[in-house]
Amino acid sequence: MAYVVSARKYRPQLFEDVVGQEHVTSTIKNALLNDKLAHAFLFCGPRGVGKTTCARLLAKVINMPDPKQAIQDGSYAESDIDISLNIVELDAASNNSVENIRTLIEQVRFQPQQGQYKVFIIDEVHMLSQAAFNAFLKTLEEPPPYAIFILATTERHKILPTILSRCQLYDFRRIQIQDIIVQLEAIAAKEGIETEHDALYVIAEKADGAMRDALSIFDRIASASASKITLQSVVDNLNILDFDYFFKATERILEEDATGLLLLIDQVLKNGFEGDTFMNGLAQHMRNLMYSKQEPTQKMLQMSDVLKNKYMNQSNAISFGTIMTALNLANQADLDYPKAKDKRLHVEVALLKICFASRKALPVLQGESVQPIQKKTSLVSTPSTQAPTSTQQQPIIDGASANTTQPIVSVEEPVKEKAQVEKVAEPTPTRPMAVTPPKPSAAPILNTPSISSIEDLLKEAEVEISSSEKAEKAVSIEDVDQIWTDYVAGIESATTSGILTTVIRKVVDGKIIITVPSNIAREEIQQEAKLYADIRDHFNQSDLEIKVDVDRAQFPDLAEANTTKVVTPKEKYDHLKAMNPLVDELIEKLDLKLDE
Repeated sequence: MAYVVSARKYRPQLFEDVVGQEHVTSTIKNALLNDKLAHAFLFCGPRGVGKTTCARLLAKVINMPDPKQAIQDGSYAESDIDISLNIVELDAASNNSVENIRTLIEQVRFQPQQGQYKVFIIDEVHMLSQAAFNAFLKTLEEPPPYAIFILATTERHKILPTILSRCQLYDFRRIQIQDIIVQLEAIAAKEGIETEHDALYVIAEKADGAMRDALSIFDRIASASASKITLQSVVDNLNILDFDYFFKATERILEEDATGLLLLIDQVLKNGFEGDTFMNGLAQHMRNLMYSKQEPTQKMLQMSDVLKNKYMNQSNAISFGTIMTALNLANQADLDYPKAKDKRLHVEVALLKICFASRKALPVLQGESVQPIQKKTSLVSTPSTQAPTSTQQQPIIDGASANTTQPIVSVEEPVKEKAQVEKVAEPTPTRPMAVTPPKPSAAPILNTPSISSIEDLLKEAEVEISSSEKAEKAVSIEDVDQIWTDYVAGIESATTSGILTTVIRKVVDGKIIITVPSNIAREEIQQEAKLYADIRDHFNQSDLEIKVDVDRAQFPDLAEANTTKVVTPKEKYDHLKAMNPLVDELIEKLDLKLDE
């Protein structure tokens, strides 16, 4: 007997066997039980999640003698879709022309030979051409009562809205990792294959929510490792990085062991892996550590208890800040990886940044357990100025204090790696702003402003802002006219200039009222945003109301000149007759007639 891959051998024969799509299968079964079956379905979702399988199950069950009874007892699993003449499958990827759709429409005209319905399954329907979609619209909207259309696609956004509106849409989801693991365990038990949970977890994660991909990987590993699937066999055959690499990398990061981290990435690269693969894996490892730090998110770790305990133990030794920094740097390294000329150096620099991300360059407030790099300082002063002693208390306020004392020059000297930073003496209670200068061997003094100096700076800024603010100015018609005239003088368009010149301006209750003769003039003025801004800036009133009204009566001088009156032929005749009575005689001699 020929070998059949697991994806075909264990294709679900019942709606209950479809993994991870209960929201779809339950809706379809209820529609059949309640006699509410639609004439067109559209199944959307990623690859390998059961779209075609559900389409075939629906096609089988509706042609059973008693569909309701078949759903309840599962007898439709025995029917064979391949020998049914009432089920037509079309691959739109290779049959996407108008002629193919016309052939399908011709088949729709023939009634089913057996059963109640003739089912047309069109897979990858998004591959149809624009003309093919349009040719299919009428048949899809009003098919014969015995025709059922089931469309399947992985790219819903490519389907025309006119097609979407004629179908019942069902969105298929990616299958959860735990559901894939359960299905793989059941198939392994039927095939007599021994498996490790962590190995199935890696397969399910690699499948990216697709059961067909998971079964393909499962068959590949099963063929390579005889009758036992272990984590090591999965790692070797799929050429993926083991969890241990990332646990070791995290340990090096916590210890700031740059040498060990570089040696680890060197080993990874020598094993044939790409640098971006390692960075992506490190980012996923950091994400799992973040999940492990909080009890509510620990359930998102769908792995064996042994591996989960390793994550939880390591998460206790790493802070959220380190995790977020590592995620950010790893993500940025992945984005910049394709553009890097020396990709190995790019990855190594990113790892070194992560390794030393928690180190701070400057000392922080007292009480924090951070040991910055120590620098020795020496106080340099002129002969006329004596450096303060440890018993003297000289307040350090801000940079202005340098006028009374000589600047402090820091001189870097080699120190031991684990040298401790001496604490700065506490200020005296009577002078809270005074800080005792450190001894020559103490940590360097930072020229940092004190709280009092910051308050002074804020007050100065407030005074400067208040002085720079202008007071609101009363609106006067004289100022408005001047601004208006200056603005019109700078306009190049003769039409706009003419409209702005003919308006009537008034100031009423602090509001500017502009009167124009027509709606066209009002629209033209409302488009002059700069004119509005100039007026409001001049009076320093950002909310100054400028209203434009239309009043034709206030512009009598704009009456249309030489208004032409339309007269009738009879009125023309009367006018000519009044001017010359001989008009009647002329009309009679020439036998003329008046126009009606």
